[in-house]
This record gives sequence, structure tokens and C-alpha cells, in this order.
Amino acid sequence: MATNNKLQSCPLLSINTGIEMVCVQNKCSWYVPNVKKCAIYLLAYNALLDANQKQKAAK
Repeated sequence: MATNNKLQSCPLLSINTGIEMVCVQNKCSWYVPNVKKCAIYLLAYNALLDANQKQKAAK
């Protein structure tokens, strides 16, 4: 998902299309307005943080 001044792309609509589809933000039920991010992005990011934490604990 692009940040800063670039348009955000939709992780669901962009799958296997070869073309990044633009995030429709407030018009999408997956968009979380208070953090200005897609819920799919947040789920993936939280899963990555959790996996990293588990790897550090296993060492």
C-alpha cells in the first residue's frame, strides 16, 4: 500500500490483475478512517509484528 503523497492501492482488487486498483477509502467497508488505512493492510501488518515477536522469543 503506497503512502505519503501517492494514491493508496487496494490489496483486494489488485490481486492477480497486474494493475494496481486505487483504494476507494471511505466508500469501502474495509477502510478504517481513524488510521487512514485498509483493514487488510492492518491485519497483515499486525500478523508480521506477531511473527517477528515469536521468532525473537524462540531464539
